[in-house]
Formats: sequence, structure tokens, C-alpha cells
Amino acid sequence: MPDRRRHRGPHPEDDRLFAPAVWPALREAVADLRWLLGRGYAGRSGLKLVGDRYDLVVRQRTAVGRCTCSDGESAHRENRRVGPDALAGRPLVVDGYNVLTTIEAALAGGVILPGCDGTYRDMASMHGSYRKVAETVPALELLGRVLAEHHVGETLWYLDRPVSNSGRLKTVMAEVATKHGWVWQIELVPDPDALLVETEQIIVTADSAVLDRCTAWFNLARVAVDGYVTQPQVIEMVDRG
Repeated sequence: MPDRRRHRGPHPEDDRLFAPAVWPALREAVADLRWLLGRGYAGRSGLKLVGDRYDLVVRQRTAVGRCTCSDGESAHRENRRVGPDALAGRPLVVDGYNVLTTIEAALAGGVILPGCDGTYRDMASMHGSYRKVAETVPALELLGRVLAEHHVGETLWYLDRPVSNSGRLKTVMAEVATKHGWVWQIELVPDPDALLVETEQIIVTADSAVLDRCTAWFNLARVAVDGYVTQPQVIEMVDRG
């Protein structure tokens, strides 16, 4: 069946699955999984344990897994995070789909998950194909405005070549950049992750495996959502007390 979605918004069941009444159970599940990961449990087996314990459905388990990392992983990633003051005049390398879909989801009222490592992640799923939605251009313009306000140098965007419609998105991005006079380079590559972990430049992603191996990263999605999106649907599942 063709993908006819016009928005990157919430799943029809999200109002129920992430209602305030279930936040305590979700937070306890995240805390338990965090404890298990810190003691060497594999992510899949740890998630099954806590999911079964708190009787979570698949979508809730996915959210818990996306939120959670061990304390050691969180500290390791924090040591590599740079703030906005480090961006002026410097190039930035962006995991295109990773950050774009999060901003699209935030603009459309989709669930946004703050992780243990401070990143924002979404619940969108592309399944190997990207479809432009109503929020695509506004999301690109929002990201571009944030980058411009922090005086970033050239921005290099990596898009996954195997994802269908990447070429069309590249064209849209180039048009947005030209319209605003932003210095963007957009490349279709077989595996953005491999390039992101190899570069010595500051990168943008919320991909856990990349954050664990990169040189330096900037939390662009969180800065954009917190500072520029009106009333985002941020579901805090991490107990930060």
C-alpha cells in the first residue's frame, strides 16, 4: 500500500499509549532498563524484561528503548557534546534524515522523546522510503534559521542513498538553501553513519552508535525544538531527579 501520509504526526494510539497516567510506569521501565544496561545486559533482552514487567505494548517498548542508555554511555556522549558557542564559523556535518524527521514530527505534534543522553528522538519510521510531508519545508527552514543564528560555516548534509526519494529531498533542500542564501552541501551516500564517525568535524545526529564513536556533536534537534517549536509533544520518560 502506498504511503499517503501528509504529516509526520502522532500515531492514532499515542494519546492513550503516552497519556500522563502511564508516565510513571514508562519512567520506571526506563530506569530499570538503564540499570540493566549498566550491568552488561544486552539491549534486546533488557528491553524484553522491563517490557514484560510493566506490560508495555510494542510502541511503548520502542519508546523506552529509544530513550535509554547506560550511565556510562550517557557520560561518554556528554564528554563529546559541544555547545552553540563552538559553532561560529565552523563547518557542520548533519545526519540528514535523523534530524529532519525529528523536527517534522515535533512540528506535526508527534511524540518527542528526551533520551538519557540528552538527545531528542522521534517515533517516526520511514521503512526505507522517505515521503515529503507538510512539515518538510518548514522543518528545513527552522533548522536553517537555527544554524544561521549560530553562524555555522558550511553545512554538509548526508542523506541515505538507499532510501527512496532521497534525490527528491536533496532537490527540495537545495531550493530552500538557495532561497535563504545558506551555504549547504547535500550529498547522497551509501552509509552516512560510517562517514559521521570518521570525520573530525562537529556532527549532528541522535544515532546512539554514531554518538558513541564520533569526535564531537551538537544537539541540534533539541535546540531547535526547545527554542523554536510551539508546544511540542515532549514526553519526559527519564527521571532526572
